[in-house]
This record gives sequence, C-alpha cells and structure tokens, in this order.
Amino acid sequence: MADNVLTRRKFLTDSATVVAASTVLPASSYARIVGANDRVRVGIVGFSDRFRSSLLPAFLQHSKELNFEIVALSDIWTMRRDAGKAHLDKLTGGSLAAVRNNDELYDRKDVDAVIISTADFQHALHGVEAVRAGRDAYVEKPLAHTMENAHAIRKAVLDSGKIVQIGTQRRSSPVYQAAYDYIRSGKFGDIVSVLMTWNVNQPGRWRRPKLVAGITEDQVDWKRYLLNLPEQPFDPRKYVEFRLFWPFSSGIPDQWMVHQIDTVHWFTGLPRPRSVVANGGIYFWHDGRKNWDTMTAVFDYGPLDDASKGFQVVYTSRMTNDAGDVKELYYSNGGTLDLDKQTVSSEGGLTKHYADEMQMKPNLLPQMSLRETARKIATSADTGGDPDTSANMRNWMECVRSRKAPNASIEAGYSHSVALCMTIAAIQTGRHVTFDDAKQDVVIT
Repeated sequence: MADNVLTRRKFLTDSATVVAASTVLPASSYARIVGANDRVRVGIVGFSDRFRSSLLPAFLQHSKELNFEIVALSDIWTMRRDAGKAHLDKLTGGSLAAVRNNDELYDRKDVDAVIISTADFQHALHGVEAVRAGRDAYVEKPLAHTMENAHAIRKAVLDSGKIVQIGTQRRSSPVYQAAYDYIRSGKFGDIVSVLMTWNVNQPGRWRRPKLVAGITEDQVDWKRYLLNLPEQPFDPRKYVEFRLFWPFSSGIPDQWMVHQIDTVHWFTGLPRPRSVVANGGIYFWHDGRKNWDTMTAVFDYGPLDDASKGFQVVYTSRMTNDAGDVKELYYSNGGTLDLDKQTVSSEGGLTKHYADEMQMKPNLLPQMSLRETARKIATSADTGGDPDTSANMRNWMECVRSRKAPNASIEAGYSHSVALCMTIAAIQTGRHVTFDDAKQDVVIT
C-alpha cells in the first residue's frame, strides 16, 4: 500500500461517518488546475466491461478534438489490469501506466481527471476518493445504493467544487432533451401516469462462469474491493458476478431502474418519490443469485406538500422473457409521450365522444416527432455506436474545461440514489417506504 497522509482505513472510516468528516484537503494535495488549452490527462478506475464497450469508445470519439488523453489505469485485478493496459496501449498508440490501486493512481502528478466504472457498491466511495484527491470525475451509475454513501459523495463533491458527471446518459440525449423541453413547456399537460419496462431474456446476463472458474484470491486485492463492507471470505462470484448479490448490487434497480426513474426527476423537477412499494422474486434463474430476476415497483410522485396532486410510476422488469423490451411511456389527459417510438401522440387522450357526455372540450395532443426536434439539438456527439453515452462523455469533457455544471450533476445522482434506496428498502422489507427530508433518510412504514 502506498504511503499516504490519509490512510486507506481512515478514508473508509471517514466515508462511513460522512456528516462528521471533512472532505477538504490541503491545496498542495490537489491536481493542477487545467487551463482552457491544456491537455487533460485521464486515469481509468476499473477496466470493466462497461468501460471497454461504451465509455472508452465514447471518450475516444472526442479526445483528440477536446485534447484529452488516457495516461493511467488502476485495477486491483491483475488480469484486468494487464488486459486493460494492452488494449489501451493498442488503441491509443501510447504506453500508459498500469497501477495496482487508487492510492498509487492519486500519488501520480500526471492525472487530472478520472473515469470510474467499478462495481455498483463502489461508485460513491471511489468518487469520494477522486474529488478528495483533487480530480474531476465521470462516475458510472448508480451513484449510491445506500444513503450513507449517497451523503458521502454528495458532500465530497459539493465541498471540493470538482466537476462530476454521473453515467445517467439520457440527460445528454437529444431525444430526451426534446422530451424534457416539451413537457416543461406545458404543452403536454400534467403527467397523470408513467409506465416503464426493462425486459431481457439472456441467460448469461451478469453471469461470467469462465471468469469465475479462473479467478483466484491471489489475483485480486479482496480487502480493497470490499471498501466499507463487512469483512468476509473471498468469493469469486461476488467479485465477478457482483450484480447478482446484495450488498454488492441490488441487481435490477441498480442497473436499469435508476436510468428510467432519473428521467422522472428530470422531466418534472421533483427530487424524489413520495413513497415506494415493490414486489417480485427469483422465479426462474435459480443459479445461486440473491437479487430478484423479476420485479415490479410502484412509485407515488407529486408535490411533497400536496397529496391531492401527483401521479403514479409503475416500473416492471424481468430477466426471463424479453417481450416488451425497454419502454418509457408518459401519459397526460391529452395523450402519450413514447420515448421508445420517440413520438408524442393523442393516444389515450380525451376524445370528443366522451368529452361531449360531460359537456367538456376534447383534449387530444397533436402528433409530434421527438426525433425531428432532437435533430435541432444534436451535436457532434451523435456519431453512431452509443450516441447517448457519447454525448454524456462529451458534455463531461467540455465541463471539465468550462467548469460549468454537467448535465448529469451530483444533485441528479443524489436524487436517483434516494429513489434507489427507497426501492431497495421496499424490496427487502415488503413494506411501504417513504422519506424523511429533515434527516435525509429512508422511512419504513
């Protein structure tokens, strides 16, 4: 372990008791301030599948134009560290530094910012490490699935003033931005209901049996992996297939739900649901996993001080049949905003027949293409591949230079973390869950 003024154990203790901890370090410990024309040197925290398949291509699409380069990789698994260095060296034509852990990464003077794509439960504390070390950061979602960690990362970012983008890339999507503009204009009318689905039928989803069979404890730093989780014996499945096991991940809510529930907060300006209930189970994939393969959560949203106004969000997800795929449907009295079809239509709106019965006026929205509107918003980020992630990465890179707040800010990440923590509490207790704004904590009723 590298010699640091702030030891690893002290860091974890401080992060676990964030209210009492100070996240401000002496100016001498901070990375240099990047000038408008300086090259921004980036370190990678975790050579994950997500980083390799999506974040890296997104970064490389814009790195030359915006003068960013990858200079170092931190990974506590020797196989991933070696594979990552070889892959990155080949793509960039350079020879980056491969270090054993984040202490070694932040001891380096040539790292201005980092991209964090590690296990779900690690995102928040890895983000705390980054900003306390004076680095800007792109942090994959979910931001945090415990309120303790959500408090820690929010406080650290606000205290540090660093630029942190969360990986909820819909906020940088031109189509979703067009939907946001339309809803916030008032033309859509009041939201009366939202229906969200995320269905897959992939036996290997989140499973890596070959990697599990090949990994041994001497290849990884298991104690560093656990961060602030209780000490426990090395388990290759909890390292490689962490999404199947709480508290390493909650599975479906951590991975998919936060993307979609984040759009509700964004489109409405509401910071959190008023309440959540959930049901589900492991109905098909009896492979040792602990996180559900099927779930439904029902959210109540609306003004926090007026229970007479609001709407319901129904979120369903299954890993056993992919009919329905991924959908986000927003309903008003006048029609439907469909983010899968990228349209606004009068479907479900109040027709003349039923309006006449009540001596009312019909309420039918005009047909509209969100895709056409989005073309006016789209930037050079829309270059194929995963355009939303590309746009989100570009927005972060631009904000590192401009010092403006990014699209998926720390407050957006904190809000989706609150909804996530409420959902996890509902799953684990089977109870109705609310939130105490004064204490900023989940309430099980």
